[in-house]
Amino acid sequence: HVQLVESGGGSVQAGGSLMLSCVASGDAYSRYCMGWFRQYPGGEREAVASIKGDDEITYADDVKGRFLFSQDNAHNTLYLQMDSLKPDDTAVYYCAAECAPDELGGFRYWGQGTQVTVS
Repeated sequence: HVQLVESGGGSVQAGGSLMLSCVASGDAYSRYCMGWFRQYPGGEREAVASIKGDDEITYADDVKGRFLFSQDNAHNTLYLQMDSLKPDDTAVYYCAAECAPDELGGFRYWGQGTQVTVS
């Protein structure tokens, strides 16, 4: 089992920035199968940025050029740098690990989520 703990959410004005962190612990996991998702109130969880099986990072169209996915493998930490934030970015953000095509969002392990509010 892999435990994921997100941090870094909060409230920010439009145009501002936040950096989300996700620390992984527990069983071994692949750095090539990790991702960030977000969920709007009453909505489904959607992918924001992810890496699946190779070094290519896939970004959702509406965050391209504004969000940056990165990893610090020495510290088992995943980051999501979010710049030029918009009110539409307001959501609960989750990190995910271990590719699992038959499971929610295509990942097996999920963090508890961190709220991002942009006003």
